[in-house]
Amino acid sequence: MILSYNMITAIEKVHLRTDLGSIHSGDTVRVVQKIKEGDKERLSAFEGIVIATKHGQGITGTFTVRKVVDGIGVERVFPLHSPLISKIEVVRRAKTRRAKLYYIREKAAREVRRKMKYIFQEKVPVAETQEAIKSE
Repeated sequence: MILSYNMITAIEKVHLRTDLGSIHSGDTVRVVQKIKEGDKERLSAFEGIVIATKHGQGITGTFTVRKVVDGIGVERVFPLHSPLISKIEVVRRAKTRRAKLYYIREKAAREVRRKMKYIFQEKVPVAETQEAIKSE
């Protein structure tokens, strides 16, 4: 049986998620993923910088998130429309000049953060900002 282009797109539309926002390189995101262990199910968060988005916004779209844990870089590739992803929160937006930020692998995280221009969506209440400064 030969599937026509219209049939394939109709099948893909059923599986596309509409609750996701736009994700770009340089954004700091928190991906909450469902993990099944035996007959129990729990949620696990992975927070880091998006270093690449690939294959567009379609059913095959993926994005790569990188974070540093105890001085070791950890990267995970997430399918954009996976049913195992509970939600994707954009913690911080940034304007970058590159679509793929693979150079971050060689750079120190502090060095890269200086170069990125952050775009703040929401204003953080002044009390929380002052508490953060005091704790440092």
